[in-house]
Amino acid sequence: MAKKKILFECQHCGLTTPKWMGKCTNCGTWDSLIELTEHQQEVVKNIKSNPNPRVKAISINDIQESEVYRYSSLDKELDSVLGGGIVPGSLTLLGGSPGVGKSTLLLKIASNISSQNKNVLYVSGEESAGQIKLRANRLKANQDTLYLLSEIKLEQILLELQDKHYDFLIIDSIQTIYSENISSAPGSVTQVRQTTFELMRIAKEKGIAIFIIGHITKEGSIAGPRVLEHMVDVVLYFEGDSSQELRILRGYKNRFGATSEIGVFEMKSEGLVSATNISSRFFNPTSQQSGSALTVIMEGSRPIILEVQALVSMSHSPNSKRQATGYDNNRLNMLLALLERKLDIPLSGYDVFINITGGIKITETAADLAVLAAILSSFRDRVISKETVFIGEVSLVGDVREVYELDARLKEVKVQNISKVLLAKKPREKTKMKIYIVDEVRKLLEWY
Repeated sequence: MAKKKILFECQHCGLTTPKWMGKCTNCGTWDSLIELTEHQQEVVKNIKSNPNPRVKAISINDIQESEVYRYSSLDKELDSVLGGGIVPGSLTLLGGSPGVGKSTLLLKIASNISSQNKNVLYVSGEESAGQIKLRANRLKANQDTLYLLSEIKLEQILLELQDKHYDFLIIDSIQTIYSENISSAPGSVTQVRQTTFELMRIAKEKGIAIFIIGHITKEGSIAGPRVLEHMVDVVLYFEGDSSQELRILRGYKNRFGATSEIGVFEMKSEGLVSATNISSRFFNPTSQQSGSALTVIMEGSRPIILEVQALVSMSHSPNSKRQATGYDNNRLNMLLALLERKLDIPLSGYDVFINITGGIKITETAADLAVLAAILSSFRDRVISKETVFIGEVSLVGDVREVYELDARLKEVKVQNISKVLLAKKPREKTKMKIYIVDEVRKLLEWY
């Protein structure tokens, strides 16, 4: 009699091992390995194996370039993040915190696509059709070719796709869908992987553009195995607080375009709509307070002027606090050490807090100079004029270095009628704005 094969699978990363372990060696999660049944083992084996016949490699010069067809979602910001529009046959994953507006946005997009004489199917495993209808009434998203299906069984969804031709499909959410062929609970690694695989197959075979909503963990990552993000064509994340008006949609993966673009939306009574005139939405030109400095960052090809706020206060504990919101905390510690070393500013006995307004997270170094300026402004309680913008990367040796796309940043500064700019070196193009060269950190002191 053949010995029964035992296999365990991590419910966080999908690692399979023949031996149970208290801690997953791949993702480090404790008590996440469960034993798979024989049928589940067969499913995992079939998914990981390659059923396609062998094909021969050909020279890249012999391959015909295929054109990517897109159609508009009738939403300017979403089209921008997707690289120009929705690609038929694509599989897109949308993640975000609860209440940020994922379902609201996709229901509005479903209505927009339906208005173009396309059949759209909205599948919800979390809400009834009546609940979705109430939201559709509020969003004015009622269209004859928009169909609702309240179902969590994958096989029923596939039957609906066979009975009627659909151009666009929304799954809300992937963690609630399950297959009858797998005995594990909805949301498990095996279920999520199998359902996503089937949806990907349907998208490619029938040319249906599919958007799936994914829950996120408390750490901010999409719940389920990482293979989920690898299988889809596009990964989008909603950023922002549900209590704020502005929400940011950021692309982290896009097989059909760039991943550096962002979309900015604002929540209104009619739902999430593309934000207008966002250039002035992230700073208050009339506020004159110490601890505030302006900078310009690049989000893809879009320059955005941001306000960097700093608060420096006397510490009442042996360990001073250093906390940043929307800015890298390690880089903040580096800049504070630089201030103490190069400018002899005693910040060891002070708590330092940094905040980037608007809910944007800065990932580039062009805001370093503005962060230093805001800290010095708060420390000395001196106001920086809103007519001044700081652009520059600060190195460990105290030099201020030039940043990329400087001409585009200066063009945005000019549009907002800001007259003074502090830079590392003179721009190539002539401008009527007053340019001040700050090639080292010490020259910042001349402004205080």
